[in-house]
Amino acid sequence: MSSTELPSVPPTSVLPKAKAVRVAEGERLRSVGLPGVTLSIRSRPPAREGLPPALYVHGLGGSSQNWSELMQRLEGDVDGEAVDLPGFGNSPPPDDGDYSVTGHARAVIRYLDAAGRGPVHLFGNSLGGAVSTRIAAVRPDLVRTLTLVSPALPELRVQRTAVPTILIGLPGIAGLLTRTTGRWTAEQRVRGVLSLCYGDPGRVTPEAFEYAVEELERRLRLPYFWDAMARSARGIVNAYTLGGQHGLWRQAERVLAPTLLIYGARDQLVGYRMAQRAARSFRNSRLLSMPDAGHVAMMEYPGVVAGAFRELLADAERSGGGTPAPGTGS
Repeated sequence: MSSTELPSVPPTSVLPKAKAVRVAEGERLRSVGLPGVTLSIRSRPPAREGLPPALYVHGLGGSSQNWSELMQRLEGDVDGEAVDLPGFGNSPPPDDGDYSVTGHARAVIRYLDAAGRGPVHLFGNSLGGAVSTRIAAVRPDLVRTLTLVSPALPELRVQRTAVPTILIGLPGIAGLLTRTTGRWTAEQRVRGVLSLCYGDPGRVTPEAFEYAVEELERRLRLPYFWDAMARSARGIVNAYTLGGQHGLWRQAERVLAPTLLIYGARDQLVGYRMAQRAARSFRNSRLLSMPDAGHVAMMEYPGVVAGAFRELLADAERSGGGTPAPGTGS
């Protein structure tokens, strides 16, 4: 494994207008070379030595920055890192072009094996929730606890508001979107994403909105942006149709790690009705229902999510890493 610090200023590039990825105060980015993939890892120093490791996995179209606020709030509890999945954030595409849920899971597993950080407290949102579920099922030795925020697990009746996102995965749709939305400004695109992902877009600060626009402008200049989006969306759809022991719900039943499930009642991408099924499927689980949250509760209400994780962590530590006391929250 090779690891190098990312430059603080934009390097010379064939994409001259692309800016460097912004790093919040106290954070750092490094690039880790692994067989077949290079991953960008965002981290912040823990408050003290000896804290257990944690890894955060973002959703479709997101990046490691989605976890910055939660990472900061939990820096006294865990030694946190957040990964940019292949083709997202500051990570280049995978060598084999595999953007399936399994492909993303394989990349994360390679990093954990190479870094020797496991077992970790694993967090996942949306696509990252599906990826984390698969990791916890097939490599239980790598996962201490599992925290899933609106995980993208199969639904028989997908919400109407989620259909456009799913359609991105169909052949030719990404190119069509590129042509039909070519005149949209980055501000217009970001407002659309925020209205879809947040229960209350008004909670986004002007500074956060400005950063989101800047980051989207940077990523739209990447030649692989739409390909990564389309293939990852297709990977979610394919995972939804996969049956047998490789099906995500079947794998959820195999997860041994204490699990915290977080669902927002205003989620327009993952059905809130799936919360109860998830609570039944993950054997050692507790459910936090958030009536005002949307799809990214860790960004809307990082304090509430941090508090719920601390309860999970305390119970797991009291039981020596075993099963936490089952519970529900609202």
